[in-house]
Amino acid sequence: MRTNLLFIAAAMSIAVLLTIGIWVGIYPSESDPKNARYVFWKLNICTMNLDVAAGTMVGDNHRADLVIGRTSSELRRRFGFLRGRGEVSSYLQAYSQSPPWRDKEVLFIRTSAWMVVFENGRAAKLILVKGN
Repeated sequence: MRTNLLFIAAAMSIAVLLTIGIWVGIYPSESDPKNARYVFWKLNICTMNLDVAAGTMVGDNHRADLVIGRTSSELRRRFGFLRGRGEVSSYLQAYSQSPPWRDKEVLFIRTSAWMVVFENGRAAKLILVKGN
């Protein structure tokens, strides 16, 4: 009985490792949202380059789940740093100061063009500012 349990545990471990190995082989690019490192980073299982993570969010259909509902301090812990209006390019500043964002609290994720709009202290919108 004990031998059977050990065999089953070993077989399951090998299957998991083989699956992860195949996954890494199929999606090797760091900038692919299906890449194992990015998926595990989203689940807080491993770390990754946070600038790459912010860039990878462009192709992630569930990127808003990383941001919406979080406070600015939670986002700083997640992404390392956020930038205010005065710390970004003039293009991003102009975009963030146009209606309907003019009177809203906004922050930008790292050095990316991801703008987070806050309402009542929590992220309410995630916007990729294009064209900068």
